[in-house]
Parts: sequence; structure tokens; C-alpha cells
Amino acid sequence: MEGLVEFARSIWGLWLMILFVGIVAWTFWPSRRQKLEEHGKIPFKNDPD
Repeated sequence: MEGLVEFARSIWGLWLMILFVGIVAWTFWPSRRQKLEEHGKIPFKNDPD
């Protein structure tokens, strides 16, 4: 059991790095560009209410 805990601790940083890179890649993927630009303009739209 102790060996499993040590193995999990050793790959924790790698797992977080892979997760971070995956999120960044998904966010900046070229096909998502238009939707992200639309979301970025939401605060500047005039709301008549």
C-alpha cells in the first residue's frame, strides 16, 4: 500500500500539468474562437433592462 501512495505522489504533478495543458488547448482551439469572442463581448453589450 505504501508503494501505491508513493507512486500516486510522484505522478501528481504530471497529472496536473497534463490537465492544465488540456484545458488551455481546449480553450484556445481555433474552432472555438468565434464563440469565445462572443462571450468576451457580453459585458460591453447594452442591455435595455
